[in-house]
Amino acid sequence: MKFCFEKRKIIICFLAVFGMGFFLSFLILCNLGTDPATFMNRSAAHRIGISFGTWQLIVNVAMLVVVFACERSLIGFGTLFNMVLVGYYADFFDWLWGKCIPAEWFTNTPSRWGIFLIALFCFIISAAVYINADMGVAPYDGIPIILGEAVAKHFPKVPKMLVRIAWDGAAIGVGTAVGGIPIIGIILMALFLGPAITLVRRIGERAARKPAEG
Repeated sequence: MKFCFEKRKIIICFLAVFGMGFFLSFLILCNLGTDPATFMNRSAAHRIGISFGTWQLIVNVAMLVVVFACERSLIGFGTLFNMVLVGYYADFFDWLWGKCIPAEWFTNTPSRWGIFLIALFCFIISAAVYINADMGVAPYDGIPIILGEAVAKHFPKVPKMLVRIAWDGAAIGVGTAVGGIPIIGIILMALFLGPAITLVRRIGERAARKPAEG
């Protein structure tokens, strides 16, 4: 029974990571803002001249070393799925949409914003499902968790969410320093992506507790 439960969680986690890469490709093509990590890594990859997926994997491996050294419990199958697959999925679908979807869909204001808002919503839902699977966090997400715990020990009144917002802000700063242009969507995602995922996760946890309580 336990094996079947773990197998189901792995499948859910894998599908959620697929969804993140799938919808991220639309966010990239709309060019109205992505999550801060993607902005940082895409800006650096463009500056260096390698694919987004490859550069994101390199950065994730470096961050994984830090997470492994500080808090191994944050690492799981989901960590590997996220760090390896999201960037390459986004690269693949970015290429695929360029072959089969008219470019003006991503440049005309009505369709561009419509696609962006739908993709943003679906990306957040996919990320929330990924987190709820509880199969490990992405290295990029693991570091602010570690920093948040460290800050809480010395400054207990400082909300951990502020640490996350500061971490995302630093990623935007790095992306800007290497040539990226922060668009309003990136700022909004830096401010609201983390809180929105947390909210969805709490709703899921409450829903899961109700049958048990009944």
